[in-house]
Amino acid sequence: MKTAILFFGLCIMVVWGVQAQSKDEIEIQQLLTRQVDAWNEGDINSFMQGYWQNDSMMFIGKAGVTYGWNNTLENYKTSYPDTTAMGRLQFDIIEMKRLSAIYFFVVGKWHLSRSVGDVGGHFSLLFRKIKGRWLIVRDHSS
Repeated sequence: MKTAILFFGLCIMVVWGVQAQSKDEIEIQQLLTRQVDAWNEGDINSFMQGYWQNDSMMFIGKAGVTYGWNNTLENYKTSYPDTTAMGRLQFDIIEMKRLSAIYFFVVGKWHLSRSVGDVGGHFSLLFRKIKGRWLIVRDHSS
């Protein structure tokens, strides 16, 4: 009897853990989809809502390391001044891995289809759950 109760309890914990993980992965995927939609509408400000609005947020790109949400926003606006430069964004997720209860690591590919020439590369994102929301705290895009 004790074995059956223990087994049943373990099954519940496994199912609960899988559901919680799936819910977090879905929330992160939805955030990335909102970012793609905002970008494709030419709305960099809305695209940036997926990032942690903090001076400690880090973006690493071809120009090096940028600290801070505001600095990252300004770099995006400078690099992509209009919808022609922005093009059409597509993300392909390669891996999504839970690191802890409050951290996820995501690796993927990005591609911009543009009349001025397509560009693309890879990214790695560190998500942190802050005040109940998953936000990008580190972005390395190349």
